[in-house]
Amino acid sequence: MIRLLAAVGMLGLCLGCSAVPRQADSAAGFRAAVAELASQPNVEPGSEIEQQGINRLKSFLGNWSPATIRLETARVYAPNAYLNDTLKTLRGADAIRDYFLETVENAESLTVQFEDVTRAGDGFYYFRWVMDVRMKRIAKGEIIRTPGITLVRFDAQGRVLIHQDYWDSAAGLWEHVPGLGRGIRTIKARF
Repeated sequence: MIRLLAAVGMLGLCLGCSAVPRQADSAAGFRAAVAELASQPNVEPGSEIEQQGINRLKSFLGNWSPATIRLETARVYAPNAYLNDTLKTLRGADAIRDYFLETVENAESLTVQFEDVTRAGDGFYYFRWVMDVRMKRIAKGEIIRTPGITLVRFDAQGRVLIHQDYWDSAAGLWEHVPGLGRGIRTIKARF
């Protein structure tokens, strides 16, 4: 118990002294992107372009490889796209491509199985999925399975304009990082 308190105290001290500011409103970036991009036309509901956009995103995220990411990101994401996957917030198809390349290069395998897609009345789409990832340096190559939902808004060409993920990144990633994971699991067990 004393070790746990010391570890949590050191973590708090390190994070408290960090140059990275704490964010009290984690939805601020999403709301700003929605407001900024609200004037751009959405894909026409029920259209062939809508179905192509849905299929393109499902295929892209379901079959990750460096080659696919390099070739397809600009077809799947609008040039000014917003993406937040709970780990990072990015703007622009080029930044998204670079981040996805870094992610796939750190993974032994990464697959996403889509369970369903629902269109909401406000022009957004909900993609429900289960992700299996095996990281090179985390969890000793064990497959980590995490469910999640991605909120998407397409532009008029069927490209992703807004991509906001909702998933448990603590269970899906941070709990498996040596040292840090044990502390997170212990804290969660206390609740």
